[in-house]
Amino acid sequence: MTVISPEKIAVQGAAVLTPDGWRKDSTVLVKDGKFVAVDQTTAPTGYTPIDATGLQLLPGLVDIHGDAFERMIAPRPGVSMPLEMALVENDQALLSAGITTFFYSITDSFEPGLRSRATARKLIKQLTTPNNGLRTDSRIHIRHEQANTADYDELCHWLESRQVTLLSLNNHLPDTLDDRLIERYAHSVRQRIKQSDADIRTLVETAHGHLAQGLAQTEDLVQRCHQLETPMASHDDETEADVAKSRERGVAIAEFPAAIPLAQQSRAYGAAVLMGAPNLVRGGSHVGYMGVDEAAQDQVLDCLRSDYHYPSLFHAPFLLAKKNLMSFAQAWKCVSQYPAEAAKIGDQKGKIAPGHDADFLLLTPDCPLPSAIRAVYINGQPVKQSS
Repeated sequence: MTVISPEKIAVQGAAVLTPDGWRKDSTVLVKDGKFVAVDQTTAPTGYTPIDATGLQLLPGLVDIHGDAFERMIAPRPGVSMPLEMALVENDQALLSAGITTFFYSITDSFEPGLRSRATARKLIKQLTTPNNGLRTDSRIHIRHEQANTADYDELCHWLESRQVTLLSLNNHLPDTLDDRLIERYAHSVRQRIKQSDADIRTLVETAHGHLAQGLAQTEDLVQRCHQLETPMASHDDETEADVAKSRERGVAIAEFPAAIPLAQQSRAYGAAVLMGAPNLVRGGSHVGYMGVDEAAQDQVLDCLRSDYHYPSLFHAPFLLAKKNLMSFAQAWKCVSQYPAEAAKIGDQKGKIAPGHDADFLLLTPDCPLPSAIRAVYINGQPVKQSS
């Protein structure tokens, strides 16, 4: 396949997955980075033809919650790589998995190191720097921890300047200062940073003292997000009271509700239910919550995200179809159209439709692994191609 970068292209001969289903042997027209037609039979004059006979043309994956980039930055606890190098490496991994729009899910925590405000600040600066070498449509999703009360004005500035366009409201602190709960939390912390038991206990005790102030800041953030029309997500709703609080706050996305009834309650007030693709690929949640297959069976699954493993997002629609949990066309919407809509970018992303950004994949049919990807296009430009 020839590598070209024209302003007008006609992709010919592919089976095209549109919002209304498959169209066989279609010609898809792209002009100035946008789809202009998806049902042409021939290429008009002035369009550069691209022969995609025998391939499938699908929307690029829209991943609104992924944090595997953390392992590019810190491959081992306490070991950091240069940020610019890590993000370029991550960008390659995203494209290899077919992800064309990616929300860097940056944890804004009270922890030192990888998930600190200082690291978040560096990431945002690098991600918003022009000509940073990233080809994926890269956006910023802040996972804000309630107990992180420092530099609150800075967080507000990121929202108001539209550097952050998705906000999750998190609280991962142990409910109490019980030794057993602190040790469980410490196990998670040690996977990211090197800290002694005494230091971790001090960290947790100090953070607990900030929860009340953090709650007041959170409620202020909620109002700011509504004024800015920035979508919010809840995280790990485990009880009906959690869902009620999310409903009261008007969150748009319910990330990982623990059980089917909670997912049903979230959808009832209008939230999209988001779950992790690795949950499906591995055969269940690694923390004991409901499984993606269970959610799909009970029709409470709206969106999938890569979570901590990018290739799982590509594989998930094939697996949902193989398990007869939904059609492949419907399953692909869970990784493209529906996440885009939940993040309020559905008028730009996630569909092969006129007026939408021409972000698409060309695939070898019937192969459920990312090795099926023959080409990745973003805004009508080829950013990755196989031989």
